[in-house]
Amino acid sequence: MTSLNCALLTVSDTRTAADDTSGDLLAGFIREDGHTLNARAIVVDDIYQIRAQISQWIADPDIAVIVTTGGTGFTGRDSTPEALLPLFDKTIDGFGELFRQISYTEINSSTIQSRAVGGIANATLIFALPGSGNAVRTGWEKILHNQLDINFKPCNFVELLPRFREV
Repeated sequence: MTSLNCALLTVSDTRTAADDTSGDLLAGFIREDGHTLNARAIVVDDIYQIRAQISQWIADPDIAVIVTTGGTGFTGRDSTPEALLPLFDKTIDGFGELFRQISYTEINSSTIQSRAVGGIANATLIFALPGSGNAVRTGWEKILHNQLDINFKPCNFVELLPRFREV
């Protein structure tokens, strides 16, 4: 297992550090899998505040993975995908597709309202998960747990990171 330096962003107009249950759950998963949580923040659901925080982490060479929770739905001010997509050098289309496929077995057609996205920017992996605890658990346990493990074969996201590629 390769330990990756991670950053965690909660996107919410209502959550605080005291009640960020999905963020706490995700932080626990990151640590349980042997990764390091280098940074954590909460921002309101505003495209420019999301982009500002994510851009800061993308520019930090010590951050390899960024995971967000919240702001991926269709209601209100949900704008995490709109904030992230312009920052991506490449999208990981299969991440959102697989998340919705797995989620379908759990919440049926309600998964159509999930706009989970993934991409890579400046050699930093970025994944946006919905804000519910169940969605965070699904995204981590069914996708990211394996894909952030360099030993998972036949391929994994870690191999996309230049410093971990075998030469």
